[in-house]
Amino acid sequence: MAVPVAFFGLFFAYPVTAIVGRGLKAGGDWQFGRIGDVLARPDILDVLWFTTWQALASTALTLLIALPGAYVFARFDFPGKQLLRAVVTVPFVLPTVVVGTAFLALLGRGGLLDELWGVRLDTTVWAILLAHVFFNYAVVVRTVGGLWSQLDPRQEEAARVLGAGRFAAFRRVTLPALGPAVAAAALMVFLFTFTSFGVVQILGGPAYSTLEVEIYRQTAQLLDLPTAAVLTLVQFAAVGAILAVHAATVRRRERALKLVDPGQTSRRPRGPGQWALLGGVLLTALLLILLPLGVLVERSFDGSGGYGLGYYRALQSAGSGGSSTFLVPPLEAVGNSLRYALVATFIALVVGGLAAAALTRRAGRLVRGFDALLMLPLGVSAVTVGFGFLITLDEPPLDLRTSWILVPLAQALVGVPFVVRTMLPVLRAVDDRLREAAAVLGASPLRAWREVDLPLVRRAVLVAAGFAFAVSLGEFGATVFIARPDNPTLPVAVARLLGRSGELNYGQAMALSTILMLVCAVSLLLLERIRTDRSGEF
Repeated sequence: MAVPVAFFGLFFAYPVTAIVGRGLKAGGDWQFGRIGDVLARPDILDVLWFTTWQALASTALTLLIALPGAYVFARFDFPGKQLLRAVVTVPFVLPTVVVGTAFLALLGRGGLLDELWGVRLDTTVWAILLAHVFFNYAVVVRTVGGLWSQLDPRQEEAARVLGAGRFAAFRRVTLPALGPAVAAAALMVFLFTFTSFGVVQILGGPAYSTLEVEIYRQTAQLLDLPTAAVLTLVQFAAVGAILAVHAATVRRRERALKLVDPGQTSRRPRGPGQWALLGGVLLTALLLILLPLGVLVERSFDGSGGYGLGYYRALQSAGSGGSSTFLVPPLEAVGNSLRYALVATFIALVVGGLAAAALTRRAGRLVRGFDALLMLPLGVSAVTVGFGFLITLDEPPLDLRTSWILVPLAQALVGVPFVVRTMLPVLRAVDDRLREAAAVLGASPLRAWREVDLPLVRRAVLVAAGFAFAVSLGEFGATVFIARPDNPTLPVAVARLLGRSGELNYGQAMALSTILMLVCAVSLLLLERIRTDRSGEF
């Protein structure tokens, strides 16, 4: 536990505490009255209200659209099922900047809808809601569909034999069994949409602002640290409550159920109704997932002189189009992001692996508190972490403001929870008697881990590395503060290009987003090839 605790203490607790302290202190004294003053402001109340209701609306819309997909993947067998499963999962590992850019190309000025029907939905709440459904569709399909595929269908069939109708049998037999999984998926979607940043910043415009976006605005644009500190505490408290409810829901989900091999429950669709349902899910995947990504790719090739590689070639030169946005060619952001993500993945695997190993030793309340510590980066604004890095890691021996390692450290903070959640179930499944037998035969603890644990968890380590790499590659909230102008990452480069007017900047943003999407998609497909059923579901 020593290394993970030191890592989180130094690179998470210290920066966050420092930035909040600067906002709530005046003359060396804590000014807690500022909390009430900030929360009484009408503009802040509007932000809190919008953050909450858009997260609720996004969650409800995601469940409505994704639950039929969960059923189809759980119960139907059809050609291309595994490929489609991977395709619908791609949005989950995409950076939010790419998601926002894809929907901007579809719904924004000059987008597909604007060209065909003269309709623009950017800077409206509908664009935000649709992008959130796009991003979280796979969460519901994987979480609910994974359990649904293992429920014994004979239980529902027995209810129908006893006289229950199709809907009554589903409501009384299947739905209670799925209830905890549905609740867990809903809470996860609510968490992701409640803390939404990149999607709202790109699609919402000045009219819509979530807590995360407002923290960024108050910190980076207005330099109002007291307001940013209060909003950080509010978001931390809200997300902490969400995670507590989520943990309780997961514990409920672990009740005893009669589960079977997923292969026994999957069959080809029968009858017009089931074929229509399959067709509806395929059409939803086409319109909701493939269409925005396809439009994004199409816009990256559609230049003023026709289709070509003009925007991609422009990425090779700095200051193209008369812009001084970059000190280096934007294409260098690809190499920067890959290097940063690889280093961040290594850090996340070391810290997360040690943390998961510590959590397998059930040591009571101390370890449970340590487990909660690992989830804290999901409950604190990434903007706060990034700005905290700048104001705390600025003196020897930790003067890292000009060091390249600052970016991977921030990215690793987000990757560690994914590593822990992927490796922990597998490590807990390792029989302790194998380690004990190795020790009896004279193996040291290190050799016992290398000879016993590592072969059994190798696949889980690779899956964890894939998730950590994809998450690190797309991290934006903290990186936007600490990435140096001469070493931008892909998400930061896309945001800078979108922030400037001009057709060339827009086209380059589409091209960079396409590259970032392809890198994330390849990472996911590799992950799909190596995953096991036990560690591959999230």
